[in-house]
Amino acid sequence: MEKIYREKPGEASLNAVKRARMQADAEDRPVRILFVCLGNICRSPAAEGIMRHITEELPPSRRPELDSAGFYGGHAGDLPDRRMRHAAFARGLRLEHHSRVIRPSDFDYFDLILGMDDQNIDNLHEAAPTLDAEKKIARMSDFAIHYPEADSVPDPYWEGAAGFEIVLNLLEDACDELKKYI
Repeated sequence: MEKIYREKPGEASLNAVKRARMQADAEDRPVRILFVCLGNICRSPAAEGIMRHITEELPPSRRPELDSAGFYGGHAGDLPDRRMRHAAFARGLRLEHHSRVIRPSDFDYFDLILGMDDQNIDNLHEAAPTLDAEKKIARMSDFAIHYPEADSVPDPYWEGAAGFEIVLNLLEDACDELKKYI
């Protein structure tokens, strides 16, 4: 039986991006985007770095304000995982973010909050202080249009080098698509 994939990006994620763009436009500033994963040392800093790289040619007034965070505080203050930095560097990316834990104020400050997997999405909904804050949450893999089978960005932490390459491929695709909407 052939697997049926849902259309990407999904309606809920597109609506979150549209609300983010409207909020930023109403305040005459760039969109503020937060990328979230578990430890903030692999996926979310990679997404931040990729998006920073592909939007650097935009005028400052349209270049998104970017950050990343995680739910696990054991890596707080650390640079991204050495393996992720190495794989990203091979693609011309420098990942220099220092890991941090997501804060309640992030739901007020950021217009769009992108989770990497089901657990991140569930944790974000649980942490969101209001229904309006929950509407800011979207799934990063919803924007990976060239990977219709991807329903999450997998955590490469316990994987080999190929896992980091897969994650970077997914994130590059998703960031390219997301850029079209912001």
